[in-house]
Amino acid sequence: MQIKEKIKEKYDRVAVLNESCCMPGDCGCGTPKQAAEMVGYDAKELDGVPEGSVLGVGCGAPLNFAGLKEGEVVVDLGSGAGIDVFLSAKKVGGSGRAIGIDMTDGMLEKATKNAVNYDNVEFRKGDIEERIPLEDGAADVVISNCVINLTTDKVRAFSEVYRVLKDGGRMVISDLVTDREAKSVDVEKWCSCIDGGLTLENYIASIKKAGFGDVSVLEERPYIQGDGRKISSVVVRAVK
Repeated sequence: MQIKEKIKEKYDRVAVLNESCCMPGDCGCGTPKQAAEMVGYDAKELDGVPEGSVLGVGCGAPLNFAGLKEGEVVVDLGSGAGIDVFLSAKKVGGSGRAIGIDMTDGMLEKATKNAVNYDNVEFRKGDIEERIPLEDGAADVVISNCVINLTTDKVRAFSEVYRVLKDGGRMVISDLVTDREAKSVDVEKWCSCIDGGLTLENYIASIKKAGFGDVSVLEERPYIQGDGRKISSVVVRAVK
């Protein structure tokens, strides 16, 4: 699929060159760490993870809302260089596990190198619209940061999240929504987190269609203006 291949190409470039695809840094907000702080990451926590894992490509900080506990298994979809995986690993401790899923070889290579000193971290290659590479009911928590908007079949992606969560498990994701959905697809705009966005109403409907009954919006704030559309950053929580 053209969109998916373009996304892989762009994020491979992000991994190698630290170029932004979908972040406030497109507007010149500074270093990757400064971009991460801008969307909600704690500066002191960022100092405790590998520097190479901080690329500043998120649109929020889902871990601020995830309530991770010691011993939990947390899965990060579209884990990139590993920032949320490493932050999660510290929160769940040695009795827990943090697993990153990404479809981009460059990101997986970068993340794996960053993980050299972590015993409770692993990264797996997977396409979340096809199959998340985990057993049914394997995760206590699934997180994601500015990734689902890039998928072409959001119900399928949320259905996979539902499958891998334990009963009572939770999904906490930061993502982008729009006030007006694209009528036609522009591949470049899709990768730039504009054309792939749903309205908040349709986004929530996609989550519920995947099986989730308990869905709540924890945060919503303006993000960017793109092609005459208002793009907002949201944090959404859903429980299986």
